[in-house]
Amino acid sequence: MSMTEKPPAVAAAPRHGRSPRTVTQYAIAGAGLIAALVLGFLVHTPTIWGLLPIVLYAVLSLCGMNLLLATVISLLAGVVLAQRPPTNVGILLGSALGDTVTVIGVICLLGSGLGEVLRQTGAADLLVRGVMRVVRRDSQLAIQLGVMMSCLLLVFALGTLAGALAIAAPILIPITARAGFTRSATASMMFLGGCAGLVLAPFAGSNIAILDASGVGYGTYVLVAAGPLALLSLLLSMVVVPRVQRRSALGGDDFYEDELTGADEQVPGPHTVRATWAFSVVLVVSVAYATISKGGTTFPLLALPVMAVVTAAAGGLSVRGTIDALCRGAGRMVETFLLFWVLAAFFQMVNELKPYDVLLDWFGPQLHDLPVLSFAVAVALLGWLGVPGATAAHVVLLNKVFGPLGTSIGLTPAMWAVTYLWGSKADTYGPFPNPNMMSALGFAEATRLRTLLSVGWQVLIPAAVMYGLILTLLV
Repeated sequence: MSMTEKPPAVAAAPRHGRSPRTVTQYAIAGAGLIAALVLGFLVHTPTIWGLLPIVLYAVLSLCGMNLLLATVISLLAGVVLAQRPPTNVGILLGSALGDTVTVIGVICLLGSGLGEVLRQTGAADLLVRGVMRVVRRDSQLAIQLGVMMSCLLLVFALGTLAGALAIAAPILIPITARAGFTRSATASMMFLGGCAGLVLAPFAGSNIAILDASGVGYGTYVLVAAGPLALLSLLLSMVVVPRVQRRSALGGDDFYEDELTGADEQVPGPHTVRATWAFSVVLVVSVAYATISKGGTTFPLLALPVMAVVTAAAGGLSVRGTIDALCRGAGRMVETFLLFWVLAAFFQMVNELKPYDVLLDWFGPQLHDLPVLSFAVAVALLGWLGVPGATAAHVVLLNKVFGPLGTSIGLTPAMWAVTYLWGSKADTYGPFPNPNMMSALGFAEATRLRTLLSVGWQVLIPAAVMYGLILTLLV
């Protein structure tokens, strides 16, 4: 039997129909495209109906459709509504390649490539071991702080929580197991530490999107937006994690197996040590330069490849090995890059339809009378309806829809940084399960989702109050 032929049992199996959820998604998409086609013959730009592709995109995303597919369908709705010929669509896609939104997608590619270089050289592994080597092993509090700082540092460096925890977990779990921590407590440490690192990560796609949309530098972003949330997460963990440990230890069934407590550390080779030092130095220099020079969205396009090449050279990777690692890492983010490319074309298409011009003509005077604080809080709360795991795209959407209006009524760049961050990252902590939460749970080999969800809520509520106060001070 050839590799392409199906076994008889499989070939004869009945085909299952699409789920009701999938049918609903495609029905909404079809209805939206038909509406755009009909309206294309009835309206002309500028038109309020230019909001149709935006609404269609939001509905399809919230219904759980693949984000890339939802974006393509919404772009097609905009093209049909504007009655663009196929040749002009090619021009649109070409111009979108140079858009800032697409640049964020390229940064995601490069960041993932750098992450693979760090894995290949062992630098990521050594970063975690280095942090844990300096903490006291006879104190649960010290070990908790070490685990959280390890996750924070690695997520900060890689710009991805799931990728960083995949590296850190095999190193950290034997340490927490020997210290008597439960699976739930370990998951809570990794989650809170990782989230603190993610909000600070200078080259994470979502944070680059916030910097670009708000117009602030990295230093201001850390001072008014990211720093307070990271600090709050670390401080609250001093109360939250011990409480999780006490409650999960009561049943006695949430501890790790005995064999995990005997895992030995590996001695790093000289190439790994050199790669780790090289990466650390270049990372610090890059962040410092970006902060001082107020480097914009394009700076990571230079910084990330330089960090990858320097780390690979110090770690003894050949030129071919370096290229393979970069391509292998970047390959994991191709769908993300395509998403941002199509998203850039989508927003250009919506801008051509000029629905916001119509809105400002209709409601401009009333909107300008809105209190600045109320507007910022409303946009941030609206952000909680976003799709978990699509933070950067969500920031771009909020900026395109509300950015011009908010700026016109007096929102400062610092206020926008707070609004975009809280509006896009709040759903990492809750109120519902999300990919980052599930990653921490899975890598810690834990099973109590409700426990981790309660941990998120214990940060979510104080953080909402904190950001409300920060916005009040910034008004």
